[in-house]
Amino acid sequence: MTGEFVGDARQDFDDLLRGLQRNRTTAEERLHRKQRLAATFRIFARAGFGWGLAGHVTARDPEFPDHFWVNPFGVHFGRIRVSDLLLVDHEGRVVEGDKPINQAAFAIHSEIHAARPDAIAAAHTHSMHGKAWSSLGRLLDPITQDACVFFEDHALFSEFNGVVLEGSEGASIAHTLGSKKAVILQNHGLLTVGGSVEEAAWWFLALDNVAQAQLLAEAAGTPKLIPAETARLTQKQIGRPRSALLSYQSLWEGIVEDEPELLS
Repeated sequence: MTGEFVGDARQDFDDLLRGLQRNRTTAEERLHRKQRLAATFRIFARAGFGWGLAGHVTARDPEFPDHFWVNPFGVHFGRIRVSDLLLVDHEGRVVEGDKPINQAAFAIHSEIHAARPDAIAAAHTHSMHGKAWSSLGRLLDPITQDACVFFEDHALFSEFNGVVLEGSEGASIAHTLGSKKAVILQNHGLLTVGGSVEEAAWWFLALDNVAQAQLLAEAAGTPKLIPAETARLTQKQIGRPRSALLSYQSLWEGIVEDEPELLS
């Protein structure tokens, strides 16, 4: 069982989602994105992704599409609230908020958002399993059902030139990502994008989990690959936005119940 919708139920869910997004005012949509963004940092903190000063998740502003919301530099993921988020313009200026921005966040995410108008959000952290896998300089293999989510839908950026501070390298990452949902940054970590904050966040959680599974499998032996045709079919079944949205929803409900102050 995949937990996916079938038949008319799938279409009904897609219609409902589009209706909800279409009926929100700009202010309501902005608040929705900011709340999910703050919650994502808390969820990532619980997953152990809040490593030092590294890592950033962004959400495109619904009114100003060349602006995005991002976490402030130096604030731990587990402490971020909606009111801490910064609005940054296309030149890297903080136009809302009173804290500094991570320059690497701007260098990477500004280029991702510019190259991918469909990407509402992008997520990057130095998660343990993500950076361990990235050091191998390889794409992930279809060795489990969950890994098939990223079959033919992730890329490898095979350069490492230190901390990304230049827009040119951010542009190279965006070019390598192309139309895919994820990219492995060699010797660095993982990056995912999505048509919503929920989607980008869930794909990141899923990608790190897949990396962990393959590291464990290869430590024990030689994993058996799922045939390409089957992997491609499975990707179509469970690699769609609706899967990410529904998977994220229970995490959202749990973190808001446990840590309601994140919404302030």
